[in-house]
Amino acid sequence: LAAKRLEPTIHRTKIESSKTFSDMTGGEIYLKFENQQKTGSFKIRGASNKIAALVERGEITSAVASSAGNHAQGVAYASHVHNIPATIVMPKSAPIAKVSATEGYGAKVVLYGDCYDDAYKKAVEIQEKEGATFLHPYDDLEVMAGGGGLLAGVAACIKQINPRVQIIGVQAEGAPAIYNSFKEKKHVTTDSAVTIADGIAVKIPGDKTVELINKYADDVVTVSDAEISEAILLLLERTKQVVEPAGATPLAAVLNNKVDVKGKKIACVLSGGNIDVSFIHRIIELGLVTRERKLKFKTTLLDIPGSLEHLSHILAEANANIVMVQHDRLSADLDPNEAIIHIACEVGGREHGERVIKVLEKNGYNIVME
Repeated sequence: LAAKRLEPTIHRTKIESSKTFSDMTGGEIYLKFENQQKTGSFKIRGASNKIAALVERGEITSAVASSAGNHAQGVAYASHVHNIPATIVMPKSAPIAKVSATEGYGAKVVLYGDCYDDAYKKAVEIQEKEGATFLHPYDDLEVMAGGGGLLAGVAACIKQINPRVQIIGVQAEGAPAIYNSFKEKKHVTTDSAVTIADGIAVKIPGDKTVELINKYADDVVTVSDAEISEAILLLLERTKQVVEPAGATPLAAVLNNKVDVKGKKIACVLSGGNIDVSFIHRIIELGLVTRERKLKFKTTLLDIPGSLEHLSHILAEANANIVMVQHDRLSADLDPNEAIIHIACEVGGREHGERVIKVLEKNGYNIVME
């Protein structure tokens, strides 16, 4: 029934094998490009199915939802299709691109709180005050049936079709509520949710989703923000795909051996591509450092003409490209004729970086990595 409701609304996104990531991991890696879905993420699936079901039953006249961004756009789009007014509460930290897109679909956006859970509380207040229908982003069976509540919905569906298929969830280390709930086999909340993956920064997981995940998922693993950034950078470089942090977590898990993939067929759902353009440079910076494509170090120079030129010449001879230089002449432990120099430079990888450091040390520089 959900598939029938969604057919006129959503894109049938492609799934492709990746020779690059297969060679890197020893598995047969496939990528499911939900970052190319209408509204930029899988979330439109769950929102569209839920609203369509409510319209069929005559149970909705206006909608309210809370979201870090992707569910917001899904609800806004689906509400627009059915001519239903929608109010979306988003955290103040929500990416500007997601806020603008949500408003672009005709919804009213209210910015409140620091994370999804704060926005959820505000949305419930609005729902009670205005009598609107609240649309939960994941803890709803019709949302999950459409494909929202990604891990719970996918796991429940696939296990009915072929129980031999393993379903593995991936969370950010800084927001491990689902991971903890799975490991302890009970509903577990966290006091904080700090991660670049805003789409999965949840402190209080859904009761229904936890129940289904604990029943149907085979495992849940976590990845760091640095590992997520590396995956985003690789997707940009190797597949020319823009994928947001939450959407890159499956590939991050595969690339960092959080999942045993050798000799297996693995499908990574790239669940969304709604990343704020102003945030991409920070992701790339972190990804380059993680992959050791960028060196950041400091050293002490004599504060006289020619000192920096000599250091720059050595780096150029070692094929390192300087991208940032910063002088520090104010440190208390410096001699009057010395300066600390902070440098960031691009290198070809770990081995090249190690060679650059050895060359500098051979020339008498005391290098401190930053």
